[in-house]
Amino acid sequence: MLRFLLRRILFGSLVIWIVATVIFILYFVTPHDPARLIAGKNATAQSIIDVKRRLGLDRPILDQYGRYLWRLIHGDLGYSYFSQQPVTSIIKRELPVTASVTLGGAILWILIGISSGVLAATHPRSFADRTVTGFALFFYSMPTFLLGELLLLGLIGEAYKIGFKFFPPGYYVGISQDPYQWFVHMILPWFTVALVTAATYTRLTRGSMLEVMGEDYIRTARAKGLRERRVVYRHGLRSALTPVTTQFGIDIGTLLGGVIVTETVFSLNGLGEQIYNSISRQDLPVIMGIATLASVFIVIANIAVDAVYAVLDPRVRLS
Repeated sequence: MLRFLLRRILFGSLVIWIVATVIFILYFVTPHDPARLIAGKNATAQSIIDVKRRLGLDRPILDQYGRYLWRLIHGDLGYSYFSQQPVTSIIKRELPVTASVTLGGAILWILIGISSGVLAATHPRSFADRTVTGFALFFYSMPTFLLGELLLLGLIGEAYKIGFKFFPPGYYVGISQDPYQWFVHMILPWFTVALVTAATYTRLTRGSMLEVMGEDYIRTARAKGLRERRVVYRHGLRSALTPVTTQFGIDIGTLLGGVIVTETVFSLNGLGEQIYNSISRQDLPVIMGIATLASVFIVIANIAVDAVYAVLDPRVRLS
């Protein structure tokens, strides 16, 4: 098990290095001039030279690359061109918002997706199956921004008409500042993320469960007289969770990189909102920092998925 995880960690480190190299090439090797962007439209030739010297852009490209990797290894992502703040400070400030939306939404979409998928799979072609499948298709086709707006207009608007203010308008309150206000402000963003994402998990769980429940070992377990609940959840669901685990690793890593649409709809200043603003004003260090962080999240999520695979199916450890 330990060797299995070490191989995955080494491979993940290689992936992060490749991603960091690609990001460096895109922003510092391809034909555009970061110094001109920083200096502004009315910059003189001398001011552009001064900016290049200050940022080290006048050095040989391999020297720049070496310095870039050295700073990256030590957690130094540079300074924002726009605000002159360290990129790490910006990320530390905005990450709790994105993490709150993502992790809370993840708990909901796992609960909704797996439970509804199991319900549909254990009652195939029934009314419950058709209802669950219909709702899954509906939310799967629903754009995130539209669902968020509908929740804002429907729940907040109607609740305020009758004087019920449990769903306050969107802005972020830190969990350490006021846990209750943090919770109530996160409810609608959580459901916006969860309902759209849970549709995928419903379909994955249903399809995987239907396949697993027809296996010989499931028939053997039933023939031994085991209770149906134990057959479904102890034997069937455990084997059916492999594709669900894969999808969860991809989703959680990607969303931690920035839940852009949801944060914009609910006026939450997280990583998604930050990277949108940084792209608008060509703030390259912030874009590069968040892109690198997103790749790290995805690699960590996939290593965690591999560890869960080894628990769900011991045969994976030998592959």
